[in-house]
Amino acid sequence: MRASRAIALLLLLQNRRTMTAAQLAAELEVSERTVQRDVAALIEAGVPVYAERGRGGGYRLVDGYRSRLTGLERAEAEVLHLAALPGPLREMGLSGQALAARVKIAAVLGDAPGAAAQRFHLDAPAWFRDTQAPPLLAEVSRAVWQERVLHARYAARGGGTRQRRLEPYGLVLKAGQWYVAARGPGGRIRSYRVDRFESAEAGEERFERDPDFDLADYWATAAREFTRAMLRERALVRLSPLAVEHLAVLLEPVAAADALGTAGPADADGWITVTLPLESWEIGYFELLRLGPEAEVLHPPELRARLAEAARRAAALYA
Repeated sequence: MRASRAIALLLLLQNRRTMTAAQLAAELEVSERTVQRDVAALIEAGVPVYAERGRGGGYRLVDGYRSRLTGLERAEAEVLHLAALPGPLREMGLSGQALAARVKIAAVLGDAPGAAAQRFHLDAPAWFRDTQAPPLLAEVSRAVWQERVLHARYAARGGGTRQRRLEPYGLVLKAGQWYVAARGPGGRIRSYRVDRFESAEAGEERFERDPDFDLADYWATAAREFTRAMLRERALVRLSPLAVEHLAVLLEPVAAADALGTAGPADADGWITVTLPLESWEIGYFELLRLGPEAEVLHPPELRARLAEAARRAAALYA
């Protein structure tokens, strides 16, 4: 019997008092026969487990028996419970470890294991998107956790497939999209979209992590750099005080911050002039439409003319 499964079984009984073999098998993702063998092994190890027959029966611990295998205080367990993300953990192939952690946490929280979960929930995917886990995510995750070199075929953004030897440092889930930060050719750490891996295999070779690498700091920097690389065009725009107040909500936050950093003094009406980064003129047109009469494009003239025509058409509709 695996020690982690034995602890999980013990703590499940400790937390829920009575559970049938079928319930334990479902929780532990094993057969009922395996549960019976595991219970017998616990009894041999001196754990006071017994079976109650009849309606409402099942396996249970002798009243008063408590195990402190977790070593966690209640406050620590509540915080850790918030970090349990069943969806992403399952997608990374870590559902077994997650179960063991949850039952240990539940053992500390006693009769209210769901209290923390009722106060915080993380919904990672973006709105209006039905996301699915990439098929190779579990293998990539295994390479990350075990610090093994990942041999992969990666579909590049510009087309074509390239063979890569990667040292995967960490996984990032951003708005339903999985990325792996990995050291690749040239020794530079880059971000790779996991759904673009056509093949991936964690080899036997291990790599040594840079002890100074911080995944959160890396991702924050990489995300800003990626966004700025996408913002290839520039428009000169006047913004009203209301537009300035809501700019980061209506437009891309990095673009909004960079634009406000170029602002000069406000005019008599409180309007400011900024240089606004845009991904393209087409996307910029629709983004600036969201600001309506709170923004005036000064340059380029083609974008100004297009927005002026849109304003005339809108005025005609509402005349």
